[in-house]
Amino acid sequence: MAAYVIAEITVTDAEGYESYKLLAEESIHAHGGRYLVRGGTVDSLEGAPAGARIVVLEFPDLETARSWYRSDDYQAAARARQVTSTGRLFLAEGLSTPG
Repeated sequence: MAAYVIAEITVTDAEGYESYKLLAEESIHAHGGRYLVRGGTVDSLEGAPAGARIVVLEFPDLETARSWYRSDDYQAAARARQVTSTGRLFLAEGLSTPG
């Protein structure tokens, strides 16, 4: 069953964040993931406003998503993200059957 990584990010160093994006994209694809949402317009419908940037990644399953996050290639990217932005990341398991 698919798993999703959801990130709520506020970029604090736009130039530095560009290097993170390149590193992250390579690692995501190398681990079988894909972007479903990558930035774009965000409207808060309820609650506190979301971070300036929302990203949703899809992986085949929870273990693959965890393996990606813990991988050396993503951890190198994560260090770049952590010094160029603030935010939160979540891992959520998808439904076994749609609907």
